[in-house]
Amino acid sequence: MMVQYNFKKITVVPNGKDFVDIILSRTQRQTPTVVHKGYAISRLRQFYMRKVKYTQQNFHDKLSTIIDEFPRLDNIHPFYGDLLHVLYNKDHYKLALGQINTARNLIGKIAKDYVKLLKYGDSLYRCKCLKVAALGRMCTVIKRIGPSLAYLEQVRQHMARLPSIDPNTRTILICGYPNVGKSSFINKITRADVDVQPYAFTTKSLFVGHTDYKYLRYQVIDTPGILDRPFEDRNIIEMCSITALAHLRAAILFFLDISGSCGYSIAQQAALFQSIKSLFMNKPLTIVCNKTDLQPLEGISEEDMKLVQEMKAEALKTLVGQGGEPTNDDSVLLTMSTLTEEGVIAVKNAACERLLNQRVEIKMKSKKINDCLNRFHVAVPKPRDQKERPPCIPQAVLEAKAKQAAEKEKRKTEKDLENENGGAGVYSMNLRKNYILANDEWKEDILPEIFDGHNVYDFIDPDILHRVEELEREEGLRQAEAEDDDFEIDGTELTPEQQEALAEIRKKKSLLIQQHRIKKSNAENRPTVPRKFDKDNQFTSERMGRQLSSLGLDPTLAIERMRSRSASRRGRKRERSPETRSADGRDGMDIDGDTPSKKQRLSRSLSRSRSVSRPPNEVVPGEGFKDSAQKVKAIKLAKKSVKKRNKDARRGEADRVIPNLKPKHLFSGKRSIGKTERR
Repeated sequence: MMVQYNFKKITVVPNGKDFVDIILSRTQRQTPTVVHKGYAISRLRQFYMRKVKYTQQNFHDKLSTIIDEFPRLDNIHPFYGDLLHVLYNKDHYKLALGQINTARNLIGKIAKDYVKLLKYGDSLYRCKCLKVAALGRMCTVIKRIGPSLAYLEQVRQHMARLPSIDPNTRTILICGYPNVGKSSFINKITRADVDVQPYAFTTKSLFVGHTDYKYLRYQVIDTPGILDRPFEDRNIIEMCSITALAHLRAAILFFLDISGSCGYSIAQQAALFQSIKSLFMNKPLTIVCNKTDLQPLEGISEEDMKLVQEMKAEALKTLVGQGGEPTNDDSVLLTMSTLTEEGVIAVKNAACERLLNQRVEIKMKSKKINDCLNRFHVAVPKPRDQKERPPCIPQAVLEAKAKQAAEKEKRKTEKDLENENGGAGVYSMNLRKNYILANDEWKEDILPEIFDGHNVYDFIDPDILHRVEELEREEGLRQAEAEDDDFEIDGTELTPEQQEALAEIRKKKSLLIQQHRIKKSNAENRPTVPRKFDKDNQFTSERMGRQLSSLGLDPTLAIERMRSRSASRRGRKRERSPETRSADGRDGMDIDGDTPSKKQRLSRSLSRSRSVSRPPNEVVPGEGFKDSAQKVKAIKLAKKSVKKRNKDARRGEADRVIPNLKPKHLFSGKRSIGKTERR
C-alpha cells in the first residue's frame, strides 16, 4: 500500500522579505513597464489596474498553496494529528495557518478597493500613486505575518524529516524503558540504522524499518523510551511513543531488561507496564525478556518472576481466539539476546504471525466477507469409479531426485570446513586442492618463485635466519653501549672552574644558534636592530669598517655616509655635496648654530639646488647607442612606427580587433525610471 502522507512534498515557505521580493519582481517582469502621460486616461487606468490585480493574484496563489499543502489536523489520521500536536502545538499551528488565510483575504480586499479607486484616476500621477499605495499595503500585510511564515517554514522542515509511517499497514511497535535493547532489535531484523549507545534516550524520535514475513512487508517502528511517571509530566520524546501506542493498529513488543543493566529494575519496568496497559487493548501484545546473555530468565528472583508472570497474564488477555478464550501462550512471553542474536528471529516471527492472525480474524468478522464468499466456488472432483489412480512419477525423475539428495548430503562446503576447523581467522582455505594436474600428489608441491627468468630460491641463503639473529644480538649490544656512553652533563660532579667553563660554553652555543637563525631568515625582511637592543655595542661603524676591509673594500665612504645620517637624525643638517655649493663659495646650509634669521633662511632656500633630471638624448651605458645623435634618431623612428597603430586605437603590436560580444545596451535589462547610470 502506498504511504498516504508525504510531507516532503510541501513547498518551501519564504520569509516575509523574500515573499515580497518574489511577488514584486514577478509583477515587474510579467506586466508592461512603459507608459507615457500622453496616453488616453482609460489606457493609463488599465495599465495600473492590471499591475494591482496581477500582484494580488500572485499573492493569492502563493498563500493558497501554503494553506492547501499543509495538512489539516482534523482531516488526517488521528496518529498524525496527535503527533503534530505533540511536536508543534496544535493551537500555534492552526493560528499560523489562520493568519495566512486572513492575510490572503486582506490582500484581496485591498486590491478590490484600489482597483475601484483607479477607475476614477484623473491623471498618470494619480494612478501611479494609487498603484504604489496598493502594492505597499499588500507588502505591509505580508511583512506583518513574517513570524507566522518563519514558524511554518520551521514546521515544514521538521515534517519533511519525519519518517514515512503508513498507519493502515501491518505494523510492529517496539516499546519499553530506555536502554533495554529496542534499537538493537530493529537494527537486527530490518535494514534500519538506528544509533545505539549505552545511555538512556539515545533514540529521541520514531524510527521506521521494514521486514518481510511470509512474502508480506511489515513496518517496524522503534519508539523512544518511556518512563513511569504521570501523563502530564512526560516530555515530547515520550509523548511520541504514547501517540504511536494509542493510534496505530499494531503488534506490540514490550521489551523487558531482566539483567537490570539498563538502570531500571524489573519492578520499575512492571510498574510502567501496568500504567500504560490501557494502550494495549485489542492489540497482539508480546512480552520480550531481553539480555538473556547477561541474566537467564530462570535465574531471576521469585519476586521478579512473579511480576513477569503478572505481565504475562495481562498479555494473555489480548491473545483471544475466535471463541473468546485464551489459546496457546507460547508467543506471549519470549526470551532473546540482541547481542548473541539468540531468539531474535523467533520474536519477529511470533509477532508477525500474531498480527497476521488478528488481521485475518477481523476481516472474517467484517460484513464484506459474505460478499466475497459468494463469488468463490470450490470445486471438489467426484470419483467416477472405484479404480485408484495414484500419481505417476517417471523412474528417471525419481532416480535424479535421489542422486541430487545424496550429493547434497555428501558435499561439504568451505563454510562447513571452516566451522569444523576452528572458524574464521583460524581456518585457512586450501586454494590448491582443486588444481587439475596429471598427478594429484603434485598439488602440495612448494612452487619456486621466478623473477627476471631466475629462480628466486637459488639466491636464498639457508642460514639467513641464523644470521638475522646474530645481527639483532649485535645491534642490541651496540645500543646498550650507546646508552651507557650517552649521558647528560648535569654539573654536579664538576669543580667550580669547570662549571663556569660549562656555563660559558652553553651560552656561546645558544648565541651561535641564534645568529645562525638570524642569518637563515631572509636578508630583505631582516629588521634593523634598534639601539636599545644593541646592549653589547656589537653593531658599530668600526666593526663594519673591519669587515669591509677584510673583504678588500674601502670603508671610508660608507662610514662617512653612516655618520652623516646619524648626525641628521640627532638634529644636525646633512652636509651639502661639493657640487651644490652656493655661488659665493660658502656652504648653503649651517650645521650647528643659533636660530637663523629670516634673511639667512631666504638665502639658504635660494641656494638649494634642484634635482637634475637626465635629458632624453643622454646615452646611458648599457643602452646600446654609440652617441646621443644615434639615440635621438632611434627615438624618432620608434615614434613614427607607432603613429599608425595609435591612430587605430590599438593596444599593441599583437592586438586584434575583438568585438564586444555582450553590448551593455542589449543585455542590461530594463532601467527603472530616473536611472541612466549605464549611459
